[in-house]
Amino acid sequence: MSESVGDRRWRGWSVLPRLVATAPPRLLLVVGVAMVALAMVLVARPLTSLLVLGVYVGASAVVSGLIELRTPRGGWWTRAIAVAWIVFGIVVLVWLGRSLDLLPLALSLLLVLGGLASIGHALFGGRLSERVLAATWGVTQLVFGILSVTYLDVTVLVAALVFGVWMLVFGAVLFVRGLRAILGPPPDRSERAERRARRWADAGRWALAVVLVGVTAAGWAVDDWFARGAPVVDAFYDPPAEVPADHGQLIRSEDYGGRQPAGGDVMRILYTTRDATGRPAVGSALVIVPSKANPGPRPVVSWNHGTTGVARACAPSLRSDAATKWAIPALEDALDRGWVVVASDYSGQGAPGVFPYLIGKGEAKSSLDAILAARQLQGLWLSRDVVVWGHSQGGHAALWTTRLAPDYAPLLRVKGTAVLAPVTDPIALARELRGGDANALLSVLISWLLVPYADTYPEVELGDYIAPGARAIVREMTQRCLSEPGVIVSVVSALGVSEDRPLYTADLTTGALGRRLSQNAVPPAFDQPVLVGWGTADEVIPPELQQSFIGDLCTKGVSVRWVEMQGYDHLGVLLPGSGFLPTLVGWTGARFTGAEYPLDDCGR
Repeated sequence: MSESVGDRRWRGWSVLPRLVATAPPRLLLVVGVAMVALAMVLVARPLTSLLVLGVYVGASAVVSGLIELRTPRGGWWTRAIAVAWIVFGIVVLVWLGRSLDLLPLALSLLLVLGGLASIGHALFGGRLSERVLAATWGVTQLVFGILSVTYLDVTVLVAALVFGVWMLVFGAVLFVRGLRAILGPPPDRSERAERRARRWADAGRWALAVVLVGVTAAGWAVDDWFARGAPVVDAFYDPPAEVPADHGQLIRSEDYGGRQPAGGDVMRILYTTRDATGRPAVGSALVIVPSKANPGPRPVVSWNHGTTGVARACAPSLRSDAATKWAIPALEDALDRGWVVVASDYSGQGAPGVFPYLIGKGEAKSSLDAILAARQLQGLWLSRDVVVWGHSQGGHAALWTTRLAPDYAPLLRVKGTAVLAPVTDPIALARELRGGDANALLSVLISWLLVPYADTYPEVELGDYIAPGARAIVREMTQRCLSEPGVIVSVVSALGVSEDRPLYTADLTTGALGRRLSQNAVPPAFDQPVLVGWGTADEVIPPELQQSFIGDLCTKGVSVRWVEMQGYDHLGVLLPGSGFLPTLVGWTGARFTGAEYPLDDCGR
């Protein structure tokens, strides 16, 4: 009997249905039971399923291509697709021998190739319902092949899950076919019954085609929602081919298009800086200037933002609310007192480069160079006096900024450092995170720590800390920001993988990563006063770590004032209405003017 268009839809990636089409009933029973048993394991183990899927797809593509070449039917299109299947299958098998990391991209290409094959088969005859279903299935594969390039981590999980479910269903079908054949053939059906069966089959194909259209439209709509919610890096952040050789040099500036704070005007700047290892880099920042005229130089508050993600598009200056009191604590109070606020994105956010997440020297150089570049803006007269603020990751950046300022930017006089819920010791934080309950958000946060360290320090290898085949998943997690809806994809990916095995297989505090984390702890020695505030209900940075840091500062003789806010969580300490903000503003004002203000709580 000739093969239908519907049968030919699946042949490229799955040769097994063709191989067992004429198998003996007892072999069908054995193969069916084996596939069901294997599928029950694979459905719950996506990474394992991915490896089996890769081998199966590669072998199926080669065998299908060879069969097609031996079939004198279909003309040049069929033979071209057959050659493509063979090449694709060989490439997949060779890649699997080296790494699973390239398989997600291979699966995306597989969808595109399968879609083209299905559309071609729809042109070669058959019942109308078969041809419409083949064409619809081809378009669906093409659309999802294109979309899957954007979401490689979800492609991995969906492909692995679908493969496991397909094995389960197909195994059950084989078992039923074998059992029916052993029990005896069904009675002959009349021609009328045959016609009725064909009509039902046509109806089923039409219904499935409608479902595929709906699924394709839904997938495209979700992708559009993600795309509209993702920040877009515009041309302002692209550095010119040639930039000044020295760090802290202004490249360009323009008005900021987002919301303006009460009493202030905002510009964004692009400037030269250095990364953590001393290589030339480019950074971006917001410069927020009081609207009121001032006869003399203006003091500077250097604001260092908390975690937003580690991708280029996660720069706060890309958001419309980055210059509001909801993003920068006590911003309007600072402007009312005549202070200029310089808020760096850090290198690698906005401008291209590697983002220095919890890498002290990289963060600090970006912040210091932003101030140096802001001094070059026309019509703006900045004082040399600077007070450094920061929250969470930005607290780590602020403390390192103060540490590096005397050597890296001696023109500036740092008068003090105020930090809110800061990260002071990355390796201690890693130990705390490791000891907590594993969850999807934690997996995303660890990827934001691990990937920048691996990209900055050559001796830190991703493969030493993540599960085999999970490299693409981990890297894709770093391409989304906390503020965009696409971060849901990262959470779903982490949840899916965790059902199979831990995404991270090694202790993050050991080996090359552990050594580098230790090197980026904040040394507890400062010549200027330090202000620290945190909440007792902080769900990100355990209060015990803040208390330990305060103890180290006091032991070293640092003048440190601290405020522990009862019931405040990680973000609560910086939001409008926080009880810590009056202390932050009063303490900062005293550092600029030299007025009397409590500076040292080490005696209590």
